[in-house]
Amino acid sequence: LTPIRRVLFVLSLILILTSKQVVIIGQGQAEVSTNFNLLGAILLIFIIMLELKDKLLAKTELSEGRSIQSALMPNQNPAIPGWDVWMYSRPANDVGGDLVDYLPLDSNKYGLSLADVSGKGLGAALFMAKLQATIRALAPDYTSLSQFISKLNQIFHRDTIANRFASLLYLQIEAKNSEIKYINAGHFPPLIIEANKIRELSKGDVALGLSPSSSYKEQSIILNENEIFFVYSDGLTEAMSESSVFFGEQRLKDLLLQLKKYPANYIGENILKQVDYFMGEKDPTDDLSMIILKKR
Repeated sequence: LTPIRRVLFVLSLILILTSKQVVIIGQGQAEVSTNFNLLGAILLIFIIMLELKDKLLAKTELSEGRSIQSALMPNQNPAIPGWDVWMYSRPANDVGGDLVDYLPLDSNKYGLSLADVSGKGLGAALFMAKLQATIRALAPDYTSLSQFISKLNQIFHRDTIANRFASLLYLQIEAKNSEIKYINAGHFPPLIIEANKIRELSKGDVALGLSPSSSYKEQSIILNENEIFFVYSDGLTEAMSESSVFFGEQRLKDLLLQLKKYPANYIGENILKQVDYFMGEKDPTDDLSMIILKKR
């Protein structure tokens, strides 16, 4: 409540709790009675109506924000020769702080991003939009991933607020090429799904926004045919059941091994189905995002 509404709210409670009826007798002997209970109830209803109006306005603005955020995200998965690509993101609330995006860098090269801005809701969504715009503006101008992410970190640190940071997995692939070049800035290590096992790649460098002088090391990996490069946000493994049990990494890895022979979109959609079934009626506590790259 605003300060004025707090005063009115307290006044309404006092009036409601004052059960006496005041009778005023004028010079003409006419009686005028005032019921404080009714006056307090009217005042309380007035405050509730003001709050409801504000909540409806905020809900409308968040809905518009969700529409804009959806428009900024890719509306379809990129068709890249030699690769089967599936990308997905859904917020826990009306708007979220996860970023899933791709950008054609030239006729043969593509940049893909999965980022998770700290916090939730509108604040995280605004910083996510800022991060996406910066990535799109800078990425085509850099041939070195290390220099690109270092510059991105400097800008994000300059423009963010205290205690706000973002983890990022940025990668580049080329059509009809088996190499994935990537930089991990504080994100979960990617998973490589091979013929009979899952391999977790090494941890990356510090998250964006924590220090303006952070450096980032480019890494690369070669995928064989039908192998999968899997990136996800913590909203996947930390999805919680009605009994407060996490979905967890092991359950995810077992599921990936079962689904590895299928196309990328089938794998992603079935992971989502399993997560939703696992959660039951439990509301999501964090944004959920995935990128699946399968070598053809």
